[in-house]
Amino acid sequence: MQLITRAGNDFSRRFSFIAMAVKSLPVRSCLIDGEAIVCNENGLAVFELIRRHGTIASALHCAFDLLELDGEDLRRQPIEKRKASLAKLLKGSHLSIVLNEHFEEDGAIVFREACKLGCESIVSKRLGSLYRSGRSVHWVKVKNPKAPAVKREAQENWGH
Repeated sequence: MQLITRAGNDFSRRFSFIAMAVKSLPVRSCLIDGEAIVCNENGLAVFELIRRHGTIASALHCAFDLLELDGEDLRRQPIEKRKASLAKLLKGSHLSIVLNEHFEEDGAIVFREACKLGCESIVSKRLGSLYRSGRSVHWVKVKNPKAPAVKREAQENWGH
């Protein structure tokens, strides 16, 4: 069992509680797409908190998608079926792995409410879409321009 970053680095030691939680899942093998997060006192994921060096015991794995389960490649199944399988797999799992909540309501309303909460962004995925690594016309990320991470990113890109 390994926690591999997009760049191919093994972060299993850095996020040891997440690694233990994934290892305890009732499967022979699985490949979960997600993101390690650290939340502030209000329960909001804060990018700056995950950038700390060393082991981060308070990190959670926010699970977005299930790509493989017990040797079966699920990437050609529609997103809603993969998410249902992921929810079933994670039901009753340890606190170090959480299912990323999704909403099937109007995207503009979800985005507005996410911004009110201070979320960094939302990702909209077309129902029925298959998994593709990287960018897809069926998956659109919209960033909250007022979120601290987005402001910092904009400043870094402008060299300020």
